[in-house]
Order: sequence, then C-alpha cells, then structure tokens
Amino acid sequence: MSPRRRHAGSARRAAARDASRSGDVDTNVTVRRVERDDLYVRVNTIGDTGERPFVLVPGIGVSSDYFERLAPNLNEFGPVHALDLPGFAGVPHPGHALTIREYADLVGTAIDELGLDDPVVVGHSMGTQIVVDLAARRPDLSTVVLIGPVIDPAHRHVLDQAVRFARAAWHEPGRVKFLALSAYVLCGVRWFSRILPKMMTYPIEQHLPQIAADTLVIRGEHDAVAPREWVRRVGELLPSSRLWEMPGAAHSVMHAHAEEVAKLCVEHAQQPIRHDEGDELHHYVDAGDGDESDDFSPSPADFVKAVGARLRSTAATMRGDDEALAKAKTDHAESMQAAFDRRQAEKAAAGADPDDGPHIEPTTRDSRR
Repeated sequence: MSPRRRHAGSARRAAARDASRSGDVDTNVTVRRVERDDLYVRVNTIGDTGERPFVLVPGIGVSSDYFERLAPNLNEFGPVHALDLPGFAGVPHPGHALTIREYADLVGTAIDELGLDDPVVVGHSMGTQIVVDLAARRPDLSTVVLIGPVIDPAHRHVLDQAVRFARAAWHEPGRVKFLALSAYVLCGVRWFSRILPKMMTYPIEQHLPQIAADTLVIRGEHDAVAPREWVRRVGELLPSSRLWEMPGAAHSVMHAHAEEVAKLCVEHAQQPIRHDEGDELHHYVDAGDGDESDDFSPSPADFVKAVGARLRSTAATMRGDDEALAKAKTDHAESMQAAFDRRQAEKAAAGADPDDGPHIEPTTRDSRR
C-alpha cells in the first residue's frame, strides 16, 4: 500500500460545505422508465442542474435505495440518476436470465434515452461488471467508478463468495443489512439464483484492459468480497486508474461513508488522470467511522415520516405506480435532509467543528478531457 494520503481541507471550508448542504438541497425525486424491447429500467433522479451527471448501477438483488446516502452528496456536483434493473426492486424480468452484457446494453440505452453527455458511470458489486462491460464498448464514456469490483477470478466459487460476503456483512451498518434483506425478499430467491451464475462466471478481468475511461476503484477495508490483492490486480489491468481504500468500511462503502466516496468520485471527475496511478492503493486517512448518528438526528416526526415513506415506496413498487413511488421517495429524502439539518444545528450549538475533508472546487466543462 502506498503511504497514507490525507485530504487537504479546513474547518472553515468544511463548515461552509455543511452549511451549503443544509440550505437549498433538492430532495425532489422523479421516477421514469426507459424501455428497450420488452424490458425497462426504472430511473430514479435527484436534481437537474450541475456540472456533470452521474449514473449509479447497483449490484445483484438490490435496488437504487443502496445509493440513498451517496446520491445527495453527488447531487451537489450534478444530477444523479440511480437505476433499478429488471428482476430487482420490483422491476419485471423476462422469462430468461439476463446476462451481464444484456444488463449493460440496458444501461447504455438509459444513458442515450436520457440524453446524458458523458456521464460519470458508477457501479457497485455486480454493477461494476455491468459498467465494465459497457465502458469497454463505449469509448465516449471518459469517467468510470468501480466500488467493490467482483468477482476475483481466484475465488470464483459460490461457497467461497458466500463466506466472503458474510465476513464483509459483519462490518456493515444495520441500515445496510436492512436494505439488503428487504431488497432480496422483493427480488426473490428464484431470480437471484438465476442471475448469480451470470455474475460468478463473468470474466471481468478480460474486459478491464479494454476500458479507455479514467477509472476510480474504491474498496472498503473490511471488504472480503473485493480483497485488497484483487483490487491491486484490477488497477494493474486498467489502462488508466486510481485506487482508494476506505478504513472501517466494508462492501457497501458508499453508504456508511457516502460523503467520502462522493468526494473521491467528484475529484476523480474533475481531475483527469495524466499518468496511470493504478500501481498505488491510497488510504483515506480522514474517513469518518461510519456512525450515522454523527450525521443525522431525526425527530419522532422525521422517523415516522421516513418509515411511512418506506412502506409506501414498497407498496408503490409492487403496484408499478411510478408516480406514487416518486412521492414516497421524495418524502423519505425530505425526512433524511431534515434529520441532517437538525444534527448540523446541534453540532453548531455545541461548538463542535464539522467533519473536515477535501474541498470540492467548481470546474468548467472545458477542464474535462
């Protein structure tokens, strides 16, 4: 591992960043469908302005809710489109199990139909396979982020991966475990078991060298699914990459450490790679401990609103009611923002310094390669 790198920042800048987020934050979520043949992708969008759009692709069995904390942080930089794929999150699936290539083609269609110009494409877990397959065939995509890339070819066995997943899950926050369990129930054992072999056998190592995009790879310290030696190998295979490890995090690093991951993603988009950095695995020294209580302080009303919104979201998903789903997701985002604002006010009243971290400076579109 390379010498540990500390992000530069100041208490004044961090305070300004938190104050900005506590101000005019877009919590409105829109939901639409992008169709391809007899399939469709559900697109959950927050924000409509900014420098650069993001497209978020979740892993096997789970929904876009996995990005519920990352999306608002990214939205400070540009609009965020989180996808729900066929067979997951209540989106109907076809009679046959989709391949990684078919999922990638659907994501490509969503990018084109939404009219996105060179978005930052972010994949997590199996979503990294989908993003890799797409980016290897789309040289127009200049910026890619892979979070917890799978599968390490040295451990391409279901039992081995199950053990590794359990080891990583031990270090996940309770909320991530809840999101995963509820998503797997909605997905169903049958569809999950039909897609699992596609994920296990996808030769990601063969496609990584074909990616022309600058690629950021992020893993959690306790991510046994994407072990350190495998991430190093990913960096070696990618023509243009930079690698980061988040201390204290596990496989779903983008949830408990959403702010840190968002900073890395934005800085990656702002700073094209001039010389390949994939030979060094950087360690994020100033990462938080992943304790949500340090970021959120929900009132009883916030809690009731959030729980009610989650229940309505599930019901709307099962009915296929996108309008009701958008309203429920918006209400949930509003409750989370209210809890965040309250926590920041409590910190200010106690005289505590807000979390320090890298300052995101705005850039112009011309600065992108």
